Amino acid sequence: MIIPVRCFSCGRVVASDYEKFKTGMDKIRSTGKKPTDAEIEKTLDDLGVERYCCRRMILSHIDLIDEILPFS
Repeated sequence: MIIPVRCFSCGRVVASDYEKFKTGMDKIRSTGKKPTDAEIEKTLDDLGVERYCCRRMILSHIDLIDEILPFS
């Protein structure tokens, strides 16, 4: 639904990093290509997301809030 504010495992704040990650991926997609694994890794490294638990929080998030809002 909405990206959790903190990582479930270590407690690091990941919500602000998710917005920056999404912006970086949208910039890559605007060129008409799908982001490669290396580009995703570089984006996460540039954001300072080092722990795999925090990377999991960002990479596995599916933004469903826009689909749920009409029903509330």
